[in-house]
Amino acid sequence: MTETHPVNHEDGRTRCQWPGTDPLYIAYHDEEWGGPEYDDRALFEKLVLDGFQAGLSWITILRRREAFRKAFDGFAPEKIVRYSDKKIEKLMGNAEIIRNRAKIVGTVSSAKAYLDIQKEGGFSNYLWSFVDGKPIQSDFRHHKEIPAKTELSIKMSKDLKKRGFAFCGPTIVYAFCQAVGIVNDHVESCFRCAECRKLAR
Repeated sequence: MTETHPVNHEDGRTRCQWPGTDPLYIAYHDEEWGGPEYDDRALFEKLVLDGFQAGLSWITILRRREAFRKAFDGFAPEKIVRYSDKKIEKLMGNAEIIRNRAKIVGTVSSAKAYLDIQKEGGFSNYLWSFVDGKPIQSDFRHHKEIPAKTELSIKMSKDLKKRGFAFCGPTIVYAFCQAVGIVNDHVESCFRCAECRKLAR
């Protein structure tokens, strides 16, 4: 896309440019993206799905999210960690998800890492500790100003990998941080920017 400015929509709202006019994407932008998420399992699901996004667009994953949830037992780590080779082969035969063996196997190792972190005090507490529990509030005016990765995502990525998480490079982790509100990267003129600031604990 060459358009980098916020977009004024027919409903009178000004939004970030990236969701375009796709109803599903707009709903995701309006109701989820950038809102602080503190639920352990929801955070695990989002990180795994961001890993599946690698090399693809997020809308591709979003359109298959319900199929992913069904295929991966609601992203319950305690179930995923017990996946057998037979289960992995079944997932590889599921045309409704992204059939990438490395990413599927990586989800199992990520589930194990998640359960280890849960024993230390919780996945949400772990992730939010990187920003002392407070969302980073950006003040970008245009989409082109937003970075693909930051020192925060590099540090978080390194630690996640050390603990056993897969497909969590700095760019993926930054997209994850944006999505779950660890970073509020809605452009200033977007109506959700102010809403997400109010949602921060």
